[in-house]
Amino acid sequence: MSIKTRRKIEKNLLLALKVAVGSAFAIYIASLLHLEFAVSAGTVTLLSLLGTKWETVKFTFIRLGTFAFTALMAMLLISHAYSTWVAYGMVVFVIVFQAAMAGWQSTLSVNGVIAAHYMMEKDFSAGFLYNEFMLVLIGVSIAFLLNMFYLNNKQKKHIIKGMRFVEKTLQDILRGMADYLMERQAERNVWDDIPMLEERLGDIIEEAREYKSNSFKAHHQYYIDYFIMRMNQCKLLESLHYEMKNIRTMPKQAKITAEYLRYMAEQLSEKNTAESEMKNLLQVIEDMKKEELPREQEEFESRALLYHIMMDIEEFLKYKMRFVENISEKQKKEYW
Repeated sequence: MSIKTRRKIEKNLLLALKVAVGSAFAIYIASLLHLEFAVSAGTVTLLSLLGTKWETVKFTFIRLGTFAFTALMAMLLISHAYSTWVAYGMVVFVIVFQAAMAGWQSTLSVNGVIAAHYMMEKDFSAGFLYNEFMLVLIGVSIAFLLNMFYLNNKQKKHIIKGMRFVEKTLQDILRGMADYLMERQAERNVWDDIPMLEERLGDIIEEAREYKSNSFKAHHQYYIDYFIMRMNQCKLLESLHYEMKNIRTMPKQAKITAEYLRYMAEQLSEKNTAESEMKNLLQVIEDMKKEELPREQEEFESRALLYHIMMDIEEFLKYKMRFVENISEKQKKEYW
């Protein structure tokens, strides 16, 4: 079983456990309070738990706020309508439109349940209003408490492990490119590592976003920005791959480029600012410009491609430098 599959199973098992325990406990509390439709408290908990920690906090207050609007619409429309089912349709129309305009579609299921209760009972008393409010309050409160428990530390360790994997893979790819420029036989086809790394980065970016959503610390955006930066670098290496493949004969400057790629691979790490590498790269490019121009067409084309490769390497470093420039002091203190 792969690590990705095992983590998915662990995540879904935890979610299923929280939903089961939370829903059952909500029904139990609602029953103790002798509320009508006590089972609906469990439904509210279930619907409120299907999200991240931040979403749960956000929609806890929104659900309570939109409950008042739903109850008011039910009282106004259902109580004065000749046809109950038409009135219910009108209530749903209003609450769906209001939720869609505000971007609160996650509240619709709970509000639909409340509207259905009003349609079934046609009770518009203060006592029934209290009953419905308590169902929502119990459901969202239990969901709020349960979603405070999340395997953040374990997920953080997995994200950091992912950072080390990405760095090592990028280093291997850069060394493989250096071997290609030196026309050496590589131990394996590093070109296959590029699409593999892109796919892995896509998964880790989603995990980093989930981690941030399950934390109240804004500086956890650091992980998302880091992996996006590496994704951009990875896409650039894919472009370099095709440029290298188009070189017909390796000019003598290919050795200089290969040596630089090996040097850059050694320096590649999370906390490297890339300033020294950029300085050295600009010097290498300047030295290449001073060399005598090639006389043969094929060599000229190869030199031109090699020069373009150096420009792409410069952009590769700029991605890291821009990332470093955007790191806040709080993030540096936390992660560096």
